[in-house]
Formats: sequence, C-alpha cells, structure tokens
Amino acid sequence: MRSSLTSLVRRKAVETRASGRELTESERRLLPPGFDAVGEALASGGSPVAACAEVGRVLARDGASLGEALSGLSSTFAAMGLAEPQFQAAEALSVAWSEVTLGFLHEVTCEDPLTGLATIPHLRARLAEVYREAARSGPAVRLGHALLVVDFSATPVPAGPHAAFSRALRLAGAVEVLRSAFPGEETIAGAGSDRVLALVRRSSALGRGVCLTRELLEDLEPAGEPRVWLEGLPARADLAVPLLRELCT
Repeated sequence: MRSSLTSLVRRKAVETRASGRELTESERRLLPPGFDAVGEALASGGSPVAACAEVGRVLARDGASLGEALSGLSSTFAAMGLAEPQFQAAEALSVAWSEVTLGFLHEVTCEDPLTGLATIPHLRARLAEVYREAARSGPAVRLGHALLVVDFSATPVPAGPHAAFSRALRLAGAVEVLRSAFPGEETIAGAGSDRVLALVRRSSALGRGVCLTRELLEDLEPAGEPRVWLEGLPARADLAVPLLRELCT
C-alpha cells in the first residue's frame, strides 16, 4: 500500500469527528495500515461511514481486494473493542471500492462491466475504421451502415436510491436484446443513462432486426415502449463526431 493512504483518509475524520475522546497511541498501533481515520471516527463517537468510503476508494486504487478491505475494517472495529462492523460502514467501504474498481475495468476494457456497453470513444474509433474501409473499397458509409438508436427517456425509472442501478439494468437488458436481434459484430455503446447506440450494417436483414428489437423491448419494458429508430450516417467522417455528440445529449 502506498504510504500516502493514511494521510489521504485521515482528512475524512475531521468531517465525521463528533465530541468524544481521541484515539490513543496504543489503539492506533493495533489498527491495520490505512484505517486510522476509521479508528478516529469510532473513538470520537462520530459516524465512520465517510472515512470508510474514502478507505474503500484508496484501497481499490492501491490494488487491494474487497476481502482485504473488509478484513481490515473488521480488524479496526475489533481493535476499538467493538463488535463486527456496522452495516452502513461495510456498505460504504464496499460501494466505494466497487465504484473505483469498475471505473478501472471500464477504462481498460472500453466496456462497462455491468451493462456490457462500449464507450462512446470506442464507438467513435469503430466509426473511423468503417469510414476508412469505405474510402478504400466502398460502398459509401451511409449506404453500408447506420446507427440504431434505442431511447428510454420517455419511460423513466421511479426515483429513489436505486434509480441509477435500475437504469443500468435496463441498459444491460437492451444490450441483450440487440445481441439477439443482431447476432453479428455490431458495436453497441451507451449514450447517457437512457440511450443505446448500435452500429449496424444495412442489409436485407436490417428491417427484420429492427422489428425484432422492438418486439423484444416490449417484454423488457412493459410499462412503456422505448423509442427505436435508425439514424443515417453522414457522407464524411468529420461529420460523424457532431452526430454522435448530438445523440449523446
């Protein structure tokens, strides 16, 4: 672990410190590396949740596993003479660790590990390849490819603490639908929290694939049918970037 871990997380103790005693040096020596802020919050009588979240983020960046992070949290509570960690403390650490880890996976794979969606930069790179291929051997991109758009903005998910997760699951379902309707090598990317873009080939099977997409999405979203349409691609590659930007807003 980096030596900076402790200094990064101790700042959180200031935010959560309530009236109470200070962490003793003997207690500090019993704490796992990097958990000083959590120990200080517990000693002071304040909530350890904010410190736990920061510890989770730093440990994830340092490459520690979730098991190691939770074990350190358990050891911290034991060192302070407490029972097993509170649910809120373990949840804060786990969620923060997961967010950093998923973000890292997202960067290295060009794909969201939860939804299976490619990133817009990846879709933009794939479009550039399509335009280069068309310039070499044709036909024109607008004749050979299109963007299939699936838009859920008219069927919002209920507000609440799980709204973001519900949107992610809905997008993951849309990916499965598109993979079923277009079983080739189509690039499927996320364009915000309510829209999916798929780079598809124009062929005799395109119309059937669009119809199948609509049918399968009806089962996925019974509360309201999402909008599905084909977006034509411009003749030149430099015009494709503004089009993507528009579709992502």
